[in-house]
Amino acid sequence: MYPEVRGKLTESRMLSDLTWLRVGGPADALFQPADLEDLQGFLAALDPAVAVFPMGVGSNLIVRDGGIRAVVIRMGRGFNQIGIDAEAGRVTAGVAALDAHVARKAAAQGLDLTFLRTIPGAIGGAVRMNAGCYGSYVADHFVSAKAVTRAGALVTLTADDLKFQYRQSDLPEGWVITEATLKAEKADPEALEARMTDQLAKRDASQPTKERSAGSTFRNPAGFSSTGKADDTHDLKAWKVIDDAGLRGYSIGGAQMSEMHSNFMINTGVATAHDLESLGESVRKRVFQNAGIALQWEIKRVGEFEGDPIPDGLADLKSTDVQKTGA
Repeated sequence: MYPEVRGKLTESRMLSDLTWLRVGGPADALFQPADLEDLQGFLAALDPAVAVFPMGVGSNLIVRDGGIRAVVIRMGRGFNQIGIDAEAGRVTAGVAALDAHVARKAAAQGLDLTFLRTIPGAIGGAVRMNAGCYGSYVADHFVSAKAVTRAGALVTLTADDLKFQYRQSDLPEGWVITEATLKAEKADPEALEARMTDQLAKRDASQPTKERSAGSTFRNPAGFSSTGKADDTHDLKAWKVIDDAGLRGYSIGGAQMSEMHSNFMINTGVATAHDLESLGESVRKRVFQNAGIALQWEIKRVGEFEGDPIPDGLADLKSTDVQKTGA
């Protein structure tokens, strides 16, 4: 059924061990391409009717218990290179390069991509989600990206192609980003290293970094990330409206909104994807009832339910009511 590959192709592959939340059923197949040519050849030869789903390191993902009816493509060592042109202020990173590694290597060469240091995941997901913190986003640094189309062609993408918005971008179905080039300001390497050390300390003091989580669960209703500055406001931050609804520590099954940071959903050890998504939808409903704010998921949820689907927490509300809240 599947084309010959030089990488690794595994049918009926469970995905729970590939996500940070450690939940999820099987993919029809998991493909780990050896290199760019292997990926292109596979997609070109694969039946166009077969769906594909590019997956990063699973840091911002809930795979539902029923699994994914698609070929999941997960990039590895053939796509984790980091190239730095310090003179031009450019960093080119493979899709599988971890955000933290890109930030550190850039800093060592005197280039400031420090905003990436505390963002979980890899560059592919960072581009796809327009990741950001401390007032900086991928879109602010983006130069171009390369991607393989569903038909196997290699293309170059510009910012206009991706249409970056808060926590999202546009990419045609089945296309796979392979690398991205970012621009960065020049700065003193020691100063950049000191800034990242401070950022890590602040993160570890405020976020459940030792728990099974997927980073922020919901987008900030304000429409921007925390800046980390003294004048940062919190009224329309997701954690604040969750707190105001009395949901810090709220749990369903093995899923819990963290006591440490109420916009972090954690797997306490026995959660299913059903527990996690049910908890999220319950939080959305109760926040709306409390504040009239329709929280939007930041964690991506994919695949099929095992049993009855989980209803949208706002499904029983009038669409006009939701629209008024900026949903």
